[in-house]
Amino acid sequence: MRKLVYYIGVTLDGRIAGPGGEFGFFPQGDEQQAAAYSTWVNALYPETVPTAYRTAVGLAKAPNRRFDTVVMGLGTYRLSLDNGVTSPYTHLRQYVVSSTLKPDTDPAVTVVAGDPLGLVRELKGESGAGQDIWLCGGGRLAGSLLPEIDELLIKTYPVVAGSGIPVVEGDFDPTVFDVAERTAFPNGVTLTRLTRR
Repeated sequence: MRKLVYYIGVTLDGRIAGPGGEFGFFPQGDEQQAAAYSTWVNALYPETVPTAYRTAVGLAKAPNRRFDTVVMGLGTYRLSLDNGVTSPYTHLRQYVVSSTLKPDTDPAVTVVAGDPLGLVRELKGESGAGQDIWLCGGGRLAGSLLPEIDELLIKTYPVVAGSGIPVVEGDFDPTVFDVAERTAFPNGVTLTRLTRR
């Protein structure tokens, strides 16, 4: 069965963005460190690079290695919409969970007005489905999908936000994951892969 994988960047205090959705404060290191880090991560998960940037980073024809589907909340999708992009990941099947977004925003994007758990369970159960499902964000959606999250890919950046959007927002529900692997980079970022116990 396909897995739901939450792949996200977080601060040391567990924020995926600032209170207003800011994310430009995540430190990347110097030019050489940033290039080495992004090259490594992009080679591992090329499909997580938005379509508009794939050519610039040498991934225009890169095949999807891990994911063929992306699920995101409106806050995450809004980052693209605000820049005039209605289909940010044309190389993936795209689902946006939102009760306010118009369903005809883009023919390549399926808007799901409710029941994100039902959506993910349906996607996981598809016959003949190949690759995993990437949960792109945000924190509220991750909280509602926590029962179906099979794996976490957490990029931890060496910065404290103080406040902002939490990596998972929801009721108190301790859920244990095991560390499967961890990679540290010279720019201070750590990528940790965790699997559900």
